[in-house]
Amino acid sequence: MSDIAVYDRLPHATSGIAHRPKLVWPGGKRLAVAFVVSAEYYEMQPPADAFIPPNVPGGFGRAPYPDFRAFSQREYGNRVGIFRVIEAFARRGIIATAAVDQSVATRYPYILRQCMARRWEIAGHGFSLTRVISNHMTEEAERVYIGAALDALERATGSRPKGWHGPEYGQSVRTTRLLAEAGVDYVLDWPNDEQPFLMHADTDHPLVSIAMALELDDVVAGWHRRLSMDRWRNGVRDAVDQLLADGASNGRHLVLNLHPWYIGHPHRIGYLEDVLDDVLGRDGVWPTTAGEIAAHVLQNSTAKSG
Repeated sequence: MSDIAVYDRLPHATSGIAHRPKLVWPGGKRLAVAFVVSAEYYEMQPPADAFIPPNVPGGFGRAPYPDFRAFSQREYGNRVGIFRVIEAFARRGIIATAAVDQSVATRYPYILRQCMARRWEIAGHGFSLTRVISNHMTEEAERVYIGAALDALERATGSRPKGWHGPEYGQSVRTTRLLAEAGVDYVLDWPNDEQPFLMHADTDHPLVSIAMALELDDVVAGWHRRLSMDRWRNGVRDAVDQLLADGASNGRHLVLNLHPWYIGHPHRIGYLEDVLDDVLGRDGVWPTTAGEIAAHVLQNSTAKSG
């Protein structure tokens, strides 16, 4: 399929931010800031047909089965790091969105209990880190994949998730439609904007795209781009500075993706705490969640037309 054919099938309109109606956040705030904490399971032996991006980070890279080294590095996040991250948010009264995959929901139920005790939002996150959505899946296989992930979280929490973050931001050409058909309200996999927007999902159920700041994703910045934690923290601060200035004329959002296996280590958590304190200390910032951003879009006609 050519680039032109793919472009024509994009599930959103072309829209330059300088030409949109003004987006106004609650209380007249200029910048909405939300945090997504990704709780993921790393399979030592995924199915032969599973799509695993070659740049999935993890210590020594993938090794032959049993891949204890990579598995253990990731499992640290579910055994230790997640609690350090949760407490950092709890001490400041900040509610986050937890993107939890089906495997974590079944293998580490205490993670969901901890998140629910802090009133965190729960978003679907696929089956596992090592089974990424792609066009190699059939439509029916992808539909079952999405439904099973949402079902597992509903069984574990009593509520069906309204948000979705695909493992490794994975999408096929039909994912947005299948998410909307499944009743999902927002998707976090399109890092192409600084404002939320409605996707064209070819269904009656609206689907909001909430772009995460991919370059400030902790793993993308620290693991792939090799930025120091100082530079990551300062980058977030610089982004907040600029977005607050831009938000004076038209509201912006900043959504940060965090990974407990990475940011939850004792030598990194302090930098996250600095970021949280900085956000809370800013005038004009609305500390919120991905779900609240989506709800604002769906309820606000001005935001809808953006």
